[in-house]
Amino acid sequence: MCMSYLSLIDVEKTYASSAPAVRNVFLEIERGEFVTFLGPSGSGKTTTLSMVAGFILPSSGRIEVGGKDITHVPPHQRNIGMVFQDYSLFPHMTVEENVAFPLRMRGMSKKNITSRVGEALEIVGLSGFGHRLPVQLSGGQQQRVAIARAIVYRPAILLMDEPLGALDRLLRDRLQLEIKQIQREMGITTLYVTHDQSEALTMSDRICVFNEGEIVQIGTPSSIYEKPSNVFVAGFVGESNFLECRVLTRKSDTPDNTYVLGFLNSASVRVKSERDLPVHGEAIAVVRPEHIRVEPTSVQPQTTEVAFQATIRDIIYRGESSSLQAILPSGQIVTARIPSRSVSLSPNQQIHLVWETRDMVLLPNDKRPEAVIEAAE
Repeated sequence: MCMSYLSLIDVEKTYASSAPAVRNVFLEIERGEFVTFLGPSGSGKTTTLSMVAGFILPSSGRIEVGGKDITHVPPHQRNIGMVFQDYSLFPHMTVEENVAFPLRMRGMSKKNITSRVGEALEIVGLSGFGHRLPVQLSGGQQQRVAIARAIVYRPAILLMDEPLGALDRLLRDRLQLEIKQIQREMGITTLYVTHDQSEALTMSDRICVFNEGEIVQIGTPSSIYEKPSNVFVAGFVGESNFLECRVLTRKSDTPDNTYVLGFLNSASVRVKSERDLPVHGEAIAVVRPEHIRVEPTSVQPQTTEVAFQATIRDIIYRGESSSLQAILPSGQIVTARIPSRSVSLSPNQQIHLVWETRDMVLLPNDKRPEAVIEAAE
């Protein structure tokens, strides 16, 4: 494991007469890593990015790059590139002039500027566009110019604040892959801010999920999605079903955390858990829609399965897959994802919802799922 290159050490930002906007942020980022700050509006992700950039001074804590404390270093002395959502291009300058601007400010020779600008435009796929004005470019091309301007002086760190937020869906999907390719080819350490969980899952080496000013989970995209650490992360990253259950007992004859859970339909199942759960306490079983199997007839679940009788409420066509919403006898709605060309199903039909116990994530019931999901939205 390489030593960290960018470090945020107990960073906090508090404004007068208000709760901390950011608190208790500890983060170690390796050289060349692509790390995404993901969270809802007001969660502290952009404030944290701004402190790394030097636009905002932390109330406490420190920020280090390569072991050097840069907490009080002015932004223009940090060797950090910045890409904003609104491009921030100079409308009266050509593409070449926009990209060359930070080099001219650094007093670089005209010959070196011409060479650097050509290299940067080639990297972002805009060779031949140098003499155009921003108004003559599409939104995606303008964002590429902004990226070229941010990387042309070869910064140590690249910061990107919602850079694709103003673009349409198809263009955003394409630029996600292009930005990741550029970052990988340059090997530049990158911090990326977004509220779009699909964007974060697609682009990141690691994701930091923010909520209420704190990082609530750090991990790879797969670990964040498959093993959320709490109900908020499970509700914010991807779609989840939350089923209340009761921890009946912990099996003492197994070396791992194996519990017997009781659900509202009186079914009891044995489930392994990566975290300790309170015996006789309440828990939340988190199940992703794609892990649920829909059976139109009665089933006898295996010992490794959970099964609920339900009534189809609605089927929403989404192209290659459909979202099936079913109502349990308790009145709770559960969503399953099924192939659109699967067996014919219709509203009001009686079905069974079945999933493997290994596909459940068990979490302490420390907060109502509905409240968490509303906060995430």
